[in-house]
Amino acid sequence: MKTSKASHSSLTRREFLGGTLAAAAVAPAGLVRSLAADAPQPEAKPPEFQRKIKLGLVGCGGRGSWIAKLFLRHGGYQLQAVADYFPEVAQQCGESLGVDAARCYSTLSGYKRVLESGIEAVALIVPPCFFSEHARTAVQAGLHVYMAKPVAVDVPGCLEIEAAAQKAGASRRVFLVDYQLPTDAHNQEVVKLIRAGEIGKLVALNSHYFAGSFGDPPLTDTIASRLRSLIWCSDVAIGGGSHVNACIHAVDAALWVAEERPVAAMGLSRIGRPDPHGDSHDVFELGFEFASGLIMSHRGKHLNNQLGFDVICQALGETGHAQICYGGKALLRGRENGYNGDVQNLYEAGAVRNIAKFYDCVVGGNFANDTVRRAVDGALTTILAREAALRRTRLTWDELLKENKRLEVNLRGLKT
Repeated sequence: MKTSKASHSSLTRREFLGGTLAAAAVAPAGLVRSLAADAPQPEAKPPEFQRKIKLGLVGCGGRGSWIAKLFLRHGGYQLQAVADYFPEVAQQCGESLGVDAARCYSTLSGYKRVLESGIEAVALIVPPCFFSEHARTAVQAGLHVYMAKPVAVDVPGCLEIEAAAQKAGASRRVFLVDYQLPTDAHNQEVVKLIRAGEIGKLVALNSHYFAGSFGDPPLTDTIASRLRSLIWCSDVAIGGGSHVNACIHAVDAALWVAEERPVAAMGLSRIGRPDPHGDSHDVFELGFEFASGLIMSHRGKHLNNQLGFDVICQALGETGHAQICYGGKALLRGRENGYNGDVQNLYEAGAVRNIAKFYDCVVGGNFANDTVRRAVDGALTTILAREAALRRTRLTWDELLKENKRLEVNLRGLKT
C-alpha cells in the first residue's frame, strides 16, 4: 500500500489561531533540494514584486486589522486607506499600519471614501449583511475585490455577489473569496485521490463544525453594539447566524468534494447557549440531498461546553473513505492506496496563500475568479439548511430561490 504519513497533535482553537505560519509550509514533492550539512546557507532575500498594489481595507476589527498586516507582510501591497463604522477603530488600525489619519474613514458611508481614495483593490472584512452593497460598489468603481466569507446572509445578497463577480471578470478585475481549507496541500491531495477513484464511487458525506459560541450581549437601542467582536454572528440578518457564518467552512469542504450543490435540505436546530439575545440558533442536525443520489449529514455546535474546535468533512465511498479538515488529519483509506497528512495553522496559512494568489491574479491578469462559484453555492447551501431547520421541513433549492427572501437590517440610529 502506498502511504504518506505525517505526525499529528490535537489542536485547541487558541493554539490553532495562534500557530506559526512556518509550521504550515508544505513543500511539493520533487521541489526540495538536498543540501550538504556543512554547506553555507545564503541569506534570505525579500521577494521581488513587479509593483505594489494600492489596497484599501473596509472593516478594521480583529480580523480586518490582522489580515491587513498579512497583506503588508506579503510585500506586494501598499495600504492606502481604511474604513470602519467606528472612528476610533479606523484610526487605531490606520495608525498601526502606517496609514495617514486623513485616510482613515468611519460611519456607514466610510467605505465609499476608501473606494474613492485612489486604490486599485479593496479587502472587504465586514459583517456579511454589507458585502453585496460594498462589493457591487467596488466593482462599479473598477476595483479588484478580496472579501471574507460568507458572501451574504440571504438569497438576494448571494445573487448580487454572483452578478458583481461576473461583472468583475468581464471588466478584467479579480474577485476572490477567502476560504482557507481548500488551499492546504494535504486537503488538495486527498480530494485529488477521491477524484481519481481511490475510494470508489462517492456514496455519502459527513461534516461537522464544533466551536465555542459567539458573543451575545443584551440588545441596545441600535445595532451599533452588534457590529463589534463577531457579536453579529448571533444575529441572522446581520451575520447570517452561526450556521451560515461558521459551519460554512465544513459545508464548503463538502461541496468541494461533491462537485455539485444540493437539491434539498432538511433538519433540526435550536438555541442552546444560556441567556440568548440574538436570534441565531447554535446547534444543528442537518441533512442534504443531491441530484446524483449522494446524501450528506452535517452537525454544528457553537457552545462553550468544553468540546473543542474541530472542523472536518468525511467522504464515504464504496471501497474506502477519506477526510479533509481545517486542522488535524487529512487522510484517505482506499482498497489499494492511502494518504495521511497533517493540516496545520490553516487560519493564517490559508489567508497568506489567498493573499499571494490575489496578487498574482491582479498582476498576472488572471480573471477566472475561480473561488466565487463555490462561495456563492456554499452561502446558498447554508441558507437553505438554516431555513429548512427553522421551519422543520424539507426545503428545495428551487423553492429557496423562488422565495428570494431578503433579510432587512435595522440601520435606524446609525451614523451615515
